[in-house]
Amino acid sequence: MNGSVASVPVESDQGGAHHVEYVMGMAVSIDIRDADPPASAVADVVSWLHHVDATFSTYIDDSPISRLGRGELDIADASDEIVGVLRLCEQIRVETDGAFDAFVVPAPNGTTLDPSGLVKGWSIERAATMLEQAGCANFCINAGGDIALRGHPTQDTSWRVGIRHPESTHELATVVTAFGPLAVATSATYERGAHIIDPRTGQPTTDLASATVVGPDLTIADAYATAMFVMGLDGLDWIAAHPDYDAYMITRDARATWTPGFDRYRPDASR
Repeated sequence: MNGSVASVPVESDQGGAHHVEYVMGMAVSIDIRDADPPASAVADVVSWLHHVDATFSTYIDDSPISRLGRGELDIADASDEIVGVLRLCEQIRVETDGAFDAFVVPAPNGTTLDPSGLVKGWSIERAATMLEQAGCANFCINAGGDIALRGHPTQDTSWRVGIRHPESTHELATVVTAFGPLAVATSATYERGAHIIDPRTGQPTTDLASATVVGPDLTIADAYATAMFVMGLDGLDWIAAHPDYDAYMITRDARATWTPGFDRYRPDASR
């Protein structure tokens, strides 16, 4: 799992529900700001995330995705859920000209099938939809730096999501301010070092310290962030062809650069 973004806490007097679940190898925080959310809403999301982990984890030896990668499970026998995710991965592979490729990068289970660069965002986007269907309108789900926002934290105030400074755990490089719906996804090497592999060369990519993508869908934003980290600064030109998405990059020497549209999410923007 990639990313190292922290949501900036906002005080709330609206009640709501707040829960942190350790799943998929990370802490997932669910922060619902609606006054009286359904009691089952968080429990259903937590159950969903554990299902995703059991299905797609490349750290679980007998997960369906591990078995599929080893050839013990045929794609014809895989669930519609797995087939759908792999089709999405293939679409992103073609779109990014191989900068994102779930089918060639070495996985922890010893195979070369690892869709986790898309699955985390996909699972959180689905979790956000579940909360909306349960009647929740104002919430933030933060899964290790992949963030789904809806509505607002308090009346007439925007969500604030901090992008970590690459050289200090106590500083922010910038802050994303926005009302939901919005997705924020970051690929970075802050926590795990140079672990992001360029699928086209098989070597770690080290030009950037982080790549953050904002847009309407966390499934896509998560995969795009991984691809842009691999592309390096060339990724800014690439994402310019995607009008609903913007990006903010920090180079290895701590220089920040971003797409023009990203300015609307900066704290001084009139939102």
